[in-house]
Amino acid sequence: MTAAVAGGQRWLWSEADGGLSAVPPGGPVGVIDSWLVADGKVVALDAHRDRFTTACAALLSVPRALTTTFLDAAVDRMPDRGRWFPRMECALLDGEPSFHLWLRPAPPRAAAVRVWIHDGADERRHPSVKGPDLDWLADVRAAARRHGADEAVILSKDGRLIEGTTTSLLWWQGDTLYAPDAERLDLLPSVTRQTLLKIAAASGTRVAYACPRPQDLAGLETWAVNALHGIRPIRKWAGFTIEAGPAPRAQLWQARLDALASEQCQESATS
Repeated sequence: MTAAVAGGQRWLWSEADGGLSAVPPGGPVGVIDSWLVADGKVVALDAHRDRFTTACAALLSVPRALTTTFLDAAVDRMPDRGRWFPRMECALLDGEPSFHLWLRPAPPRAAAVRVWIHDGADERRHPSVKGPDLDWLADVRAAARRHGADEAVILSKDGRLIEGTTTSLLWWQGDTLYAPDAERLDLLPSVTRQTLLKIAAASGTRVAYACPRPQDLAGLETWAVNALHGIRPIRKWAGFTIEAGPAPRAQLWQARLDALASEQCQESATS
């Protein structure tokens, strides 16, 4: 890893020499992935690497070995001090894969979130891949801000909660931790959601799956989770007449999630 560098820099990776050269932001994006780097440590880095590699292969037909080589170079460029939210990017240029690393300072972690339920159709073309629907998701999130919320949640055709534009949903009923049913809903394979479900299984917490409508979560402890913020309890459902529930478990479970962070160079060495 390198020492801390100036934030906001985007780098182009060269397959020929394995190096990274500074380039301006912009250009086409096919597949992306991001994770939080806090003083050189990452939660579930191998899972993020695998999701990015799998998506590049499935959507862009990029060989997994090539993507892995880029990721090794990108991880080696990460600062080992401070909070960062790097973004891996892959696109096809003239039929050939082009990889970028966008090294961005991480914003402060938010303790809670206000969500707005998107009142239109789910227009994602590739819901299981991060990147292709970036512009549409950004537009929906901008609409949420106009409604006084931080995040937007997408509904299925029959009014079931799918996920947020940048988050996945988890909620509690009694002592059971619930997640959306991936067999019935178009979900992104959220690394943070799956990590928390693994923590639940390891601790003997019952896990179940469902496809709730918004009103089904009234008064329940509900989390919007992602790699950047970890667990953010939903404190308000903007524009919807349901009350958000208290979140007595969030702090403990966030500590459990943070405890899984490991040195990225050590973790990636086993990829």
